[in-house]
Amino acid sequence: MSGPTDLLLFSHLLSRTEDTLEVEHLALLLAEAEHPGLDIQAYLNKLNVMGELARMKLRAAVNLGSAPSDRIVPILRLLFGELKYRGNVIDFYDPRNSFLNHVIDRRTGNPLSLAVVLLAVCRRAGVPAEGVSFPGHFLVRAAKASGEMATIDPFDGKIISPSVLRSIYETATGDLGDIDEQFLAAATRKQIVLRMLNNLRAIYELRGDQDRLRFVLECMALISPSEEVQRRLDSVVHAVALAPRLSVN
Repeated sequence: MSGPTDLLLFSHLLSRTEDTLEVEHLALLLAEAEHPGLDIQAYLNKLNVMGELARMKLRAAVNLGSAPSDRIVPILRLLFGELKYRGNVIDFYDPRNSFLNHVIDRRTGNPLSLAVVLLAVCRRAGVPAEGVSFPGHFLVRAAKASGEMATIDPFDGKIISPSVLRSIYETATGDLGDIDEQFLAAATRKQIVLRMLNNLRAIYELRGDQDRLRFVLECMALISPSEEVQRRLDSVVHAVALAPRLSVN
């Protein structure tokens, strides 16, 4: 069960600079709250192995361009081809899709958790890639030689066309207009963690798991304090029922 020690460690890991903050480590710490005694280092080691495999694929690649969008292709083939990572289309709202240990073990998850795996492997392989906090469906981007961005859907590991991106946007928002450029901007690592916390908050609110919900809300308050988060945290502390919010993506 999570407690003050977990919150202190979360705060310590969160205090790192943007370049050194490890989203996957924070994600596993959040999973440890669900699975007490989870061997976090063992899962970090699994990501290290995948990172080494990715480096080997890059060294062996022939006629590979130098742009990140070119260099991410062998990594996508490794994760979504050889290792068979995939989006969980059978049960999209399975809570295990939001816990990184289950995602690594089962090789399936939601767009956000799969993006965390992809970004962690890219970083270990030395390939620059960024998360994109797109409405309703988390994405990954990598720069092309032209300076434009290639967009990757981590749910299936494919580089998507502008028309597919537009379809995802319309489905999520109902907006038939142009995509606001702010939705295509790179997400900071803290923003990625905050989106993970929002997913976990939805899970624990639906379960009525007040202890773990409190930990999640306390973590959210560390990253992005707001009246809404404080109100919900106060309601948990004082056992006041609030309607849950379903948002897992």
